Amino acid sequence: MGSLKGILLVALIVCYSMQVVVSQYDHEEERRAKEEDWKRRERTAEEERRHRHRSWDEDEDEDEDEEGGREPRPKLRPEPYGPGGGGKGEMFLLKDSKKVVSTQAGEMRVVKGYGGKIVESPLHIGFITMEPRSLFVPQYMDSSLILYIRRGEAKLGFIYDDKLSERKLKNGDVYRIPAGSTFYIVNTGETERLTIICSIDPSEGLGFGTFQSFFIGGGRDPVSVLAGFDPQTLSTAFNVSTGQLREFMTGQDAGPIVYADTTHAPSLWANFLKLKGEERLERLKMVAPNAGTDEPKIEQPKSSCFKNDYGWSIAVDKHEYKPLKKSGIGLYLVNLAAGSMMAPHVNPMATEYGVVLSGVGTIQVVFPNGTSAMNAEVKEGDVFWIPRYFPFCQIASRSGSFEFFGFTTSAHENRPQFLVGASSILRSMRGPEFATAFGLTEDRFYDIIDAQREAVILPSPSAAPPGDRPDSKEKETKPDERSESEGQGKKADESKGEEKKVGIEKVPKFMRSLGSEMIIGFE
Repeated sequence: MGSLKGILLVALIVCYSMQVVVSQYDHEEERRAKEEDWKRRERTAEEERRHRHRSWDEDEDEDEDEEGGREPRPKLRPEPYGPGGGGKGEMFLLKDSKKVVSTQAGEMRVVKGYGGKIVESPLHIGFITMEPRSLFVPQYMDSSLILYIRRGEAKLGFIYDDKLSERKLKNGDVYRIPAGSTFYIVNTGETERLTIICSIDPSEGLGFGTFQSFFIGGGRDPVSVLAGFDPQTLSTAFNVSTGQLREFMTGQDAGPIVYADTTHAPSLWANFLKLKGEERLERLKMVAPNAGTDEPKIEQPKSSCFKNDYGWSIAVDKHEYKPLKKSGIGLYLVNLAAGSMMAPHVNPMATEYGVVLSGVGTIQVVFPNGTSAMNAEVKEGDVFWIPRYFPFCQIASRSGSFEFFGFTTSAHENRPQFLVGASSILRSMRGPEFATAFGLTEDRFYDIIDAQREAVILPSPSAAPPGDRPDSKEKETKPDERSESEGQGKKADESKGEEKKVGIEKVPKFMRSLGSEMIIGFE
């Protein structure tokens, strides 16, 4: 008996020892894997830095070759910065797209936003396409929407302060629909498709997927939320017979987007739209929640616009459009001329989501450690996002203008901090501290940061007027010539300032009041 206990004790000791060895081995393997991963990241960052400095050295050699009359050597493109590139491919392009509605009369597609540690509450981007004379049936959602009419004309119906309100929206208009508010959309065009881009904010959502629709109207497809109640309960609530109720609840099978005229097929919704406003209201109020708020005051908005010879931008926040105060979302629209760029900048207040409306361009994003996060070409229909604090810029191709529209995750005035250009941080905080940080003398530092006279939207050499193109080599100027050129430069800057003021005034007024609501229009 004693020998058996001894054997068991030895076996237990051996098992424990093996477990300790295995756990130490696993821990050591994990530690080695982390070290290897960290070393790999450091090597990648160092390679990118070497490539960058090599390309800069080649630029300097090329300048020297040109000055010496020699033919410049061909310029090699560093591998990490190839097409579609950056070091990390297309990290900030959103490609998780799903069709949530598809019928003969239209469809809705949703691009899922990024959700992770650096984004607290992601936005999703929706694309709604509706054929002429079609209807997106009455519903409410667990997420708030901001609609942007990309093409066509629409009629938006909703309950406001216990009354049916309808708004006519046209190309460029923006409207907010709060979570839980019942609405319907009609394409009022006779021949033109209606295209809508919308933000979907799931912060108030149930967590069932991207978002959840609750269809008020429906039948077999879509199924109305009324269908979940007992038939006897519903017939009593409607004060109709069960036969009438059956007809009411099974007459629709064409999907959430249906034709609203009788030329395609007799439709329950065609009859719905023929009803008078009061009758439509009664139909909707049977089960529709009322998410309306106090009547907003109509105020003369201030335009947050910028325009110069190389493009223009418009930004809208809660100060211009009060419903954005409750949504916590801002909007922007940018148009860059061929070859121009939105100067490298940072959004300190918000994450940015963008949709390319037209043209081709490049989005460059930078990691906090100064390495390239993305350098990708984008085209019409692509969706991108930029995390808060990450430096980035947008560049239009030389083949044509580049236009993009988007949303920011803050309704507060988003003041981008520009890193380059006449309104940059380097100019605002100019001093010996920055010169020392770059390892330059103050004079040399000022020469470099003052070379760009434009702000916000910058030209490329191909797009800039001849007088604004930087010379490939620096020329020495005599004091008299320098003072004369400085005087001319001041006059040019003054005239250009006047020109910019005129340009800003020429930006079309993008807000107007319509009925009791404020409509924002990008035209």
